[in-house]
Amino acid sequence: MSGEIAYLAFTERGRALAERLRAALGGEVSCTRCGASLDGWTAERFSRARALVYVGAAGIAVRAIAPHLRSKATDPAVVCVDERGRYAIPLASGHLGGANALAREIARVLGAEAVITTATDVNGVFAVDEWAKAQNCAIPDPRGIKGVSARLLDGTPITVRAAFPVDGEPPEGVTLREDGEADVRVDVRAHDEGLALVPRVLVLGVGCRRGTTAESLEARFAAFCRARGVWREAVCLAATIDLKKNENGLLAFCAAQGWPLRFYAAGELAEAGGEFTASAFVASVTGVDNVCERSAVLAAGAGGSLLIRKDAGDGISFALAQKAVRLDWSWQNG
Repeated sequence: MSGEIAYLAFTERGRALAERLRAALGGEVSCTRCGASLDGWTAERFSRARALVYVGAAGIAVRAIAPHLRSKATDPAVVCVDERGRYAIPLASGHLGGANALAREIARVLGAEAVITTATDVNGVFAVDEWAKAQNCAIPDPRGIKGVSARLLDGTPITVRAAFPVDGEPPEGVTLREDGEADVRVDVRAHDEGLALVPRVLVLGVGCRRGTTAESLEARFAAFCRARGVWREAVCLAATIDLKKNENGLLAFCAAQGWPLRFYAAGELAEAGGEFTASAFVASVTGVDNVCERSAVLAAGAGGSLLIRKDAGDGISFALAQKAVRLDWSWQNG
């Protein structure tokens, strides 16, 4: 999904307010007075914009987005702002999509009031899904959010088990534990119990034969994640050797996942620090003894480490490196 905010206004007054928001927050402005179609604009932007902001009546916005709503995990943020700039109202994806945070930003720019209606915010309770977004975590199965939030709203404490350091003191009603079962699990590894929050911190190193298709890579990747017990949602980036720059299958595979793909020259890969699985055949073809492990470690950056070594099959090699991770207990902006 794009990082852009899309604004739609219905009058000249609304358009002027949208332009003011665009100047402060970025994005693009459209207006029905200038030829934009409400339904067409919504359908096009819903799948590619980070957030939709309707400057006008909330009822118009609700009717426009209703046919497109699918899941709080994938829908963009939707906010409605009245033409006089008095209220900013999140309508969809308040936490995971960031609509609540965007409404607060809009309110700050306009000197308006953010009308937040999500129960955890209204009651001052820890919002696990908003915390996940603030910590750059995916939630593979968001159905568990409701149960965790309901417990907190009822005054029942929850437990969180994190595979990474979490700075600061846990919020009221939340206990951080080091082992055992927990209501919420923060990990790149898949577990059966608890609501899973998955930090997007893994780099997939890739090696493949020339001409490998996107479909082959997807099938192999799915099998790799299952066999290794890793959440595919934890991967945020892919890396390989620069000899693969024109491999259409690899490019299409990474694009379908929404991953940037980094390329390294053989000499750069050879300088990667650590112990790697060496292959004389790979060295004879590429000029370096290992591509997937070395590229993953380089792309993980300072403090990164190799998590899963070379896993080869069907002419495809994968490895995973983990970026340095440190979480904290903050979850609200503004």
